[in-house]
Amino acid sequence: PHFPAMASDAGDRLATLKRCLSVLRDARNDSEQFAALLLVTKAVRAGEVDAKTRRQIFDAIGFTFPTRLLISQQPPADCPPHTFRALGLTLLACFCTDPELAGHSQILNKIPTFNDILLSPCDPDCTSMVDDVYQCLSAVLATARGPRELVTKGTVSALCQAYLNGGHGSERALTLLVGLLAIAEAKCWQRDAPQLLAVLTKLSSDFLKAEDMTKFELCEVLPRFIPLSHPLTEISQGSECLCRLYKGLADVLGSKLSQSQRDPALKLAASLVQACGAEWIPAGSAGSKFLALLVNLACVEVRLTLEEPDPLEVEGKKEVVTACYVLMEMGIQECLREENPLLENVQKMQLMRIMEEAFGAVIFYLRQVKQEELQDPFIFASVRVLGAWMAEETSSLKQEICELLPFLVDYARKLFKEGSPAVSLPQAELVSTEGSALPQDALRFLLPGFCHLTAEDKPRDILIAEGAPALLCEYFLQQWEVLTSESTAPAPLTSTEMSLQTMCGIFLNLVVTAPDLIRRDKTFSSLMDVLLKSLPLLLPQKHHLVLAANVATLGLMMARILAGSAALQGTQRAREFFGAAIGFLSRAHVAQADPSSDGLALAVSPAYASAWDDIAELWFLGMQAWAGCVPLLPWLPHVALGAHWLQGLAQLLSQVAPASVDCELVTAFQAVLVELARASQQCRDVILSHHGTDWANLYGMAALEQCLAEQ
Repeated sequence: PHFPAMASDAGDRLATLKRCLSVLRDARNDSEQFAALLLVTKAVRAGEVDAKTRRQIFDAIGFTFPTRLLISQQPPADCPPHTFRALGLTLLACFCTDPELAGHSQILNKIPTFNDILLSPCDPDCTSMVDDVYQCLSAVLATARGPRELVTKGTVSALCQAYLNGGHGSERALTLLVGLLAIAEAKCWQRDAPQLLAVLTKLSSDFLKAEDMTKFELCEVLPRFIPLSHPLTEISQGSECLCRLYKGLADVLGSKLSQSQRDPALKLAASLVQACGAEWIPAGSAGSKFLALLVNLACVEVRLTLEEPDPLEVEGKKEVVTACYVLMEMGIQECLREENPLLENVQKMQLMRIMEEAFGAVIFYLRQVKQEELQDPFIFASVRVLGAWMAEETSSLKQEICELLPFLVDYARKLFKEGSPAVSLPQAELVSTEGSALPQDALRFLLPGFCHLTAEDKPRDILIAEGAPALLCEYFLQQWEVLTSESTAPAPLTSTEMSLQTMCGIFLNLVVTAPDLIRRDKTFSSLMDVLLKSLPLLLPQKHHLVLAANVATLGLMMARILAGSAALQGTQRAREFFGAAIGFLSRAHVAQADPSSDGLALAVSPAYASAWDDIAELWFLGMQAWAGCVPLLPWLPHVALGAHWLQGLAQLLSQVAPASVDCELVTAFQAVLVELARASQQCRDVILSHHGTDWANLYGMAALEQCLAEQ
């Protein structure tokens, strides 16, 4: 058939294209199809194909013909070797502009071919092939299945190599890498860490050397190449990259900058802090000055944006202010660090004053927040960073924080009840948001501050008036469910376990300072039920010892107040709880060889030694509370007898040298022994049969001696 040249008029060109499509459908042989195809691809390359025509092209030839072109080894006479391949890629690039076709398995299974073309030497007449490949890969990245397919089929490595080779389109390779890392950072680093490190090495070198606007453009790109999932400080190549980034940032931030230059630099610093803490900042005078400068700049930015908030200005600054929050949080941690501190004491005092002013601005901003703004992730980031301040700094801004407490409780309650999805800003979370977004959990970040505040009268009264205890009880129940659904294998302390421990601390404060609240608020009865059930499950799991200590002590303290409740009237669950509590209390100390003598000395048992600093106070409180429960719960002596606790105590005290048992321990042991001896003749008999009178005298347990002497 005769194919006229493409007309200059758009209408005529479209008519010609449609004639070509007709030929493509009806072609009798490859040469006819090829001739028509040349004109079709010419139109495609000229960008003259609308969505409807594109679909007509696809309907005419489908995926089969482009696939044949890609694998064909015999080009037409007088044509370059890659002619068929180039035509096939142009058609696929055309199809990929349709999102539905871009995610088709026939496109996805050509990803290895796309990768090969990127890695092949590129002649000047092959550049259109490379452009078409980048168009296909960009379209695939935008589909639901695309990112996973690109990672598993090796595109990350191919893009890294294409960027490092610096050939045609290498900047597009970098753009695609940034897009892939934004969606699937952990998977990319898990599979292609060496290649990504090579790219980071080049980027960090370019960043350090650049003396023009390139430096600030790299500030925008680099955060994507600093992984949260892959510790750079543990790899020598990663440490070298961090060193270059530190030097480059010190150079940038030490200069006079416009806002458009400073903001990307602060965001880059924040991404480094998120990934590495302060480890990328070297020790010494230069490092401490840089760290102080970073936190100072962050505080200034926060104050400028939030002290007199213009809604439009704040909207445009949310991302950089959230980055500043990350830097302020690091500032708090570094000001509190005692071991190998980066900051000198004078610097710490100065920074605490500067941060206090910045947190004053955060509080001022949060007091202006309207109900309809509560879903804004920037509000979440602001509450989170304030929670970090409240957790550590209890004396400053106390009045302002008290005035903000109703808002904080209400905000945390709304998020908890609604389970609102987290639409995180880049620095709003310190954890990767890869995969589906979890509900935002504001309470987790407020708990440490609430623990301090419930120990003080005024803030505690506000928290109680705002219904915080009931909210915390509900949250405890939910977090307990989360913990029990997690793996039982020993693992680093999870945020769930940490939250449960902190809540136990809050409830202990309320038990001591507001016992009437525990009695009258029904939610505490529900909490008591959970504590009764949970301790027997926790105690056998050695890695949960600190949480078990918290649960045991809280349960015992609450049992004294709720002794009249049905749950504590000798039920199976109550007996199991108190039996488990005895297990926790009785295993804390053992007799072991005393190096300074031939005898035995009392010592913290090896199983408790590593956690003793965290649980010693809880253990003493638990002993005191257990003793206090005995007169209130007549069935308790039977539990103690069943657990052989008295025999174990008697044996321990008989074995060890009295000098090895300090006064506080003697008081704790005596309290339990006296209450059991008073409450039960059988307990008294057991103590006497184990020479109780002798060792009571030996340890100066006058109250026990008197009790045992009474008829």
